[in-house]
Amino acid sequence: MPTLLETHIENRFRVQPHHANNHQTLHGGNLMKWLDEIGAMSAMRFAGETCVTAQVNRLDFSRPIGIGDTALVEAYVYDAGRSSVKVALRAWREEPRTGETELTTESTFTFVAVDADSSPVTVPSLTVETEEGERLRERALDRDE
Repeated sequence: MPTLLETHIENRFRVQPHHANNHQTLHGGNLMKWLDEIGAMSAMRFAGETCVTAQVNRLDFSRPIGIGDTALVEAYVYDAGRSSVKVALRAWREEPRTGETELTTESTFTFVAVDADSSPVTVPSLTVETEEGERLRERALDRDE
């Protein structure tokens, strides 16, 4: 059975002018795409199957990410159903020269594991084996409430 920490993925995206809105900050739709891509990778690592987006449960933007900054995106599976996988996502603005970060976005997505015919398939049970994993899971579950 996969553990929570085995589903943890981080990726960085350099924010370029073509990613920006009229305020010269990252367009929310671009960030949402990146969250969806990294979230799906985390869900697939957990399920061992292709996973498709079923629902954006929550998406809170608290700060912008500017052109020239790096968007640091984190994802991990925190809950699972029969064929569904819940993924917690966060993004930070990262200053590429110093590594200084600032939390900008928190979200949760639900993915469904599917077979080659796009029919839902069963996913394994999630295990949490460490204090760090339990802390991450509790943080995500608290946001669900």
